[in-house]
Amino acid sequence: MSGKSAYGWVVVAAAFTLMLVGFAAAYSFAAFFGAFEAEFGASRGDIALVFSVAAFLWFLSGAPAGMIADRYGARRVALFGVCCLAVALSVASRAHSLGVLYVTYSIGVGLGVGLTYVPSIGAVQPWFAANRAFASGLAVAGIGAGNVAGPLLAAWWIGLFGWRGAFLGLALFVLVLGGLAAAVIKEKSRYSSSSLAEGLALSAAVRTTPFWLLFASLVLSCVGLFVPMVHLVPYAVDAGYSEAQGVTLVSLIGLGSLVGRFAVGGPADRLGRLPSLSAMYAGLGAMFILWWAASAYWVLALFAVVFGICYGAYVALLPTIVMDLYGPRSVSGIIGCLYTGCGIGTLVGPWLAGVAYDSWGSYQAPIAAGALFSFAAALCVLPLLYGKGQAVYRG
Repeated sequence: MSGKSAYGWVVVAAAFTLMLVGFAAAYSFAAFFGAFEAEFGASRGDIALVFSVAAFLWFLSGAPAGMIADRYGARRVALFGVCCLAVALSVASRAHSLGVLYVTYSIGVGLGVGLTYVPSIGAVQPWFAANRAFASGLAVAGIGAGNVAGPLLAAWWIGLFGWRGAFLGLALFVLVLGGLAAAVIKEKSRYSSSSLAEGLALSAAVRTTPFWLLFASLVLSCVGLFVPMVHLVPYAVDAGYSEAQGVTLVSLIGLGSLVGRFAVGGPADRLGRLPSLSAMYAGLGAMFILWWAASAYWVLALFAVVFGICYGAYVALLPTIVMDLYGPRSVSGIIGCLYTGCGIGTLVGPWLAGVAYDSWGSYQAPIAAGALFSFAAALCVLPLLYGKGQAVYRG
């Protein structure tokens, strides 16, 4: 293996670390839910909206971040994203109202994650051919690692320093690890400038049927996808379990997503990435049904792990599917534009789940809705398997 080829694995490690720190900051929100409820006396819908706006912004900012990274390089964009995350968490630690959290945490974390996520995963794709799904799965496993570490670290630091001190700890964690990772990420175009000229431009990609079918699947799946990330802790407390047990459930989703991201590459490369994507959407729907029917803690734990596997696998698959369909030319921009669909779903899903709880005192309706939307997402992929999923790029 040449030095240039070997550097692709350094890029994978850097992307993993950037996603670890970004999503640790984002998914730690579950551990802060009870503290915010006690501190600000706010409804669950209003608290959930803090996360929903952040997630909407990180998906929305992914499109311009990807296009800027395609033009100017992932390193500069990722460094700026790390700074946004660290500043947002530091300033949010001084918030004295929920409104201030909307301005600091929601906007800063949203932009920070968007500016690190899409450019880093886009930088991975052109380095690999036969093992692309595996390499992409390793990189995005950082999201799962962040999902495991973030809530547990935050809960530990909240116990030691209060929620304000925990935010400061997360800011330092992001700045040190994220800054180092952003400094070493590098695009293959620096070695082969012609490689990224292959494939479709973003303007051409958005005029294809597969783009809009994938976009619709992301909107639908993300309506429910982030509901447990936000509401599983208060759900567990309502069910008679401790807050620590609720935080553990959120971390189990992250553990499952790690398994899914690592494990999906090989089977998907053999069985087909589009069929695998549809199966993961359907798996999410099945897990929502299990959650809806669950009461015992071990069943909730099973739900969390398998839900995480399906979630992690589908997130790992999407960049490779984009690369298959459209080539490397505008891969970051295309991924970013598709992820705006995730933003739409995430903006409404956790917030409406909180509103439903505030209105009816139960999460049963939003859980059932999550199942229906996940199955609908799986159906969106089916036309791609029967004639409309032919590769528009031949690389």
